[in-house]
Amino acid sequence: MRCLGIDYGEKRIGLSYGDELGVATPLPALTDPTQKARMAVLATVIRQRRITDLVLGHPLNMDDSAGFKARETEAFAARLKEEFALPVHLVDERLTSYEAEASIPKRQRRAVRATGLIDSRAACIILQDFLNLRIPPETGEG
Repeated sequence: MRCLGIDYGEKRIGLSYGDELGVATPLPALTDPTQKARMAVLATVIRQRRITDLVLGHPLNMDDSAGFKARETEAFAARLKEEFALPVHLVDERLTSYEAEASIPKRQRRAVRATGLIDSRAACIILQDFLNLRIPPETGEG
């Protein structure tokens, strides 16, 4: 299992990587100016890392309903399935961007937003949640 975590956005796509070791690590975000360019780089990452599963953050509303962003992400998931012929797992991403942003000092947040650092940290949280369900951490009991 070689997973690519994705935090989808219109301007930036955060990425993270994880495998059977069960640890998600951030990758550089896709910040190219056009969606076509971002998709080309995404294809390269998928090929180079021999990805087997795509894990996409699903931005549900706090009441579990699917709003505009969730439907937009679902359409992106369908595009990923069609384009890459890989399983796409939707993972609840509520509050992941907030959690990722909170990990950066306030005075640096504005400067790093355009770099995609926050987006890739959010992708890391999304992927780690998925990996924890698939590969439960060792409890040390035994």
